[in-house]
Amino acid sequence: MVIQVEGLVKRYGDIVAVDRLSFEVERGEVFGLLGPNGAGKTTTIRVIMDILRPDEGRVRVLGLPPHEAKHRVGYLPEERGLYRNQKALDVLVYLAELKGVKRAVARERAMRLLEKVDLVDWANRKVRDLSRGMQQRLQFIASFVHDPEVLFLDEPFQGLDPLNVDRIKRLILALHEQGKTIVLSSHQMNLVEALCDRILLVNHGRRVLYGSLAEIKRRYAPNAVRVRAPSLPPDLPGVAEVRSEDGGFYLTLAEGTRPNQVLQALVAQDVDLEAFEVASVPLEQIFIAAVKEEVG
Repeated sequence: MVIQVEGLVKRYGDIVAVDRLSFEVERGEVFGLLGPNGAGKTTTIRVIMDILRPDEGRVRVLGLPPHEAKHRVGYLPEERGLYRNQKALDVLVYLAELKGVKRAVARERAMRLLEKVDLVDWANRKVRDLSRGMQQRLQFIASFVHDPEVLFLDEPFQGLDPLNVDRIKRLILALHEQGKTIVLSSHQMNLVEALCDRILLVNHGRRVLYGSLAEIKRRYAPNAVRVRAPSLPPDLPGVAEVRSEDGGFYLTLAEGTRPNQVLQALVAQDVDLEAFEVASVPLEQIFIAAVKEEVG
């Protein structure tokens, strides 16, 4: 395991921000850390990054205490902040050098990354001259200019237009393909679904959901299928309810009926099927339902 968190507790006075939280992150995965505002996500990341010290519990990063793994980890914080009076390229080179990268290597790597986020023409402009979206892209690549093994991204899509959201998403996928371990915290559930292998949902500093995203979605999936066809027979065995939906049909299945049984019935009745899929619940709905269950 690349990250191991066991019984983590972090308090701010009388407020318990993280409450005996335990989880693991596997090597080479994109891991989603989710939760409502104030749930303890950022505090958890800061403890793992050795910015904060835990009150209780044990944290290991790459098998080491957090302070011994710092140079092998990258971090994009939720609160952005760059050296506004310095040139974009100089900022990247300086941050890489702080992590032990030689200047020539840092400069070459920084220029390559600036090109990937369409900022190479701004390399010698001061940070203050960049737009908010440009600064966001600059800080994103600053988080991994030193080529870390583990990368923490806290709201990486914040303040970006759709074009740059897609650009950052592609970069995250490219880092994943290189074998980097990425911990992603975001409120944009559609992007979490597209990027993450496993997720941890926390609320009030406690674990609510944890595991494979596919397994969690199956757990919350309704017993229903979506069908696209010109029409359906009036009586389908095992179907409790049929309703029209977006040019197709949403079929709620009777208890004990499996989707493949409905598919077989449709084929047997010569229905001209254009599409057939098991209905799933968007992660956003699972997020809301799980938080409500935990509160209730």
